[in-house]
Amino acid sequence: MNRLEAHPNHQPRKNWWQRNWKWFVPTGCLSIIALFVIFIIAIFFTVTSFIKKSTPYKDAFDSATTNEYVIEILGKPIEQEGMLQGNISIQNNTGEANISFPVEGPNGSGTVYVVGQKYNGTWTYDKMTIYIDSSNETIDLLQEQ
Repeated sequence: MNRLEAHPNHQPRKNWWQRNWKWFVPTGCLSIIALFVIFIIAIFFTVTSFIKKSTPYKDAFDSATTNEYVIEILGKPIEQEGMLQGNISIQNNTGEANISFPVEGPNGSGTVYVVGQKYNGTWTYDKMTIYIDSSNETIDLLQEQ
């Protein structure tokens, strides 16, 4: 047999894709899904951080944690626990906020609600309340200011 003639049982060598597609496709798909999930989580934490640094959140949290009646019901310390909800939009010296967030103390939990507007750089609030879970009571935090 001539060296240049192919052996009858010899099959040509498969290329890289033909040899590796069975592990590459699932790994590639899982990598894309993982990157998407990481991207969504990063957006979530960025938005949450933005809301926690906002004046409406700080004002409402300070009002809830310094209100004597709320402290009597929930105990001390009162901490923000759980996920923030709502939205804040700010443009120049104007803006709007409509947020809620859960709080918890040693004796119970509740949810703080804030609705406000920013005009000429100053926030005014239409609503700043805390709903106490155990007693189904709503406490107006604006009355104490």
